[in-house]
Amino acid sequence: MKRRILLVDDDLAVLLTLKAVLEFHGFEVETATSAKEAFARLESASYHMVISDLRMDTEDAGLRVIAAARQQKYDPATALLTAYPPSGDGWEAELSGSLLIKPLGIKELLGQVEALLLRHADARNARLSGASEKTQVSPRKAG
Repeated sequence: MKRRILLVDDDLAVLLTLKAVLEFHGFEVETATSAKEAFARLESASYHMVISDLRMDTEDAGLRVIAAARQQKYDPATALLTAYPPSGDGWEAELSGSLLIKPLGIKELLGQVEALLLRHADARNARLSGASEKTQVSPRKAG
């Protein structure tokens, strides 16, 4: 089964180039050219990962796309793509290592995508195993 990625960027050249690279390396990629289009895609399909440009129709459009992706029940990995990395204001903690800085080389892009997918899967598995441990019932003592 191919891993599905939603790629969001208003720069068509960047969008199509990244799509071609990711598809060539075995991913199934859907695209959106705006936050509004991305919101519709997030509701109509499920993805293993969502990658969004930071600045599109508004300065925070990408952050809104990532926030919407993180609310989905299918729980995709997320990454923010930007040529203008933010500084200060606690962004580093919020993004927690999921910032992709343009321009990206092919090896760097693929390495970061794979690392983010793996880290996200590990975190999901840890959450699930923690939840199952909490739901286990301890045996009653005979009394």
